[in-house]
Amino acid sequence: MLATRTSLPRFLLLASCLAAAFAKEKPILPPWILNAHTVAVIIDPDAGISLNDPNANQVAQRDVEAALLNWGQFTTVLGPEQADLVIVLRRGHGKLVEETAGDPRQNSRPGSVTRTDDGISIGAQHGNHPPDQSGRPDDGASAQQGSAGAHPQLQVGSQDDSFVVYEGNTAHPMDGPPGWRYVHKNGLHPHDVPAVAEFRKAFAEALKQANAKHP
Repeated sequence: MLATRTSLPRFLLLASCLAAAFAKEKPILPPWILNAHTVAVIIDPDAGISLNDPNANQVAQRDVEAALLNWGQFTTVLGPEQADLVIVLRRGHGKLVEETAGDPRQNSRPGSVTRTDDGISIGAQHGNHPPDQSGRPDDGASAQQGSAGAHPQLQVGSQDDSFVVYEGNTAHPMDGPPGWRYVHKNGLHPHDVPAVAEFRKAFAEALKQANAKHP
């Protein structure tokens, strides 16, 4: 009985060491994020337009793009099919349920993203609007909603800001698993954008980890 009691702490210590070793070996970010060169920033197709702050998602989109340009790690593009990474964002409303206006045209943006002295600039784009990124079948409803404009809806479970990174080079990036996510109150706070700062930290740590494995 005494031997069993004294061996138990050793077993727990060994289990703790093994768990710590496994955690260190687990990649912080998948390789496709570390190897990416281009990124597209889109608004979650399911995100409603806040009646109190109608431009919140679009402001967050511009702020994230500006923060990424200032970082300089990726080239910002518009379409997910031309991007190695797709960042899907949504501003939270601070409530479990809020009445919003659904409008599929939130991601209909003309132009190309370029750096300016004041931040970023959106130039002109020709052609069709970007397709729905969620992978849902197009039964014509989106086109009808787009022509009719915004429509009222109840949005549930969007208290915090959301910043999710998916693999790009596909028309429907949200069909795949996310490579990194940050869901936090004020994570997309205007101008400073904490979500991008946290993503940069995770990227730097993952790059350090990868270099340690392959010096």
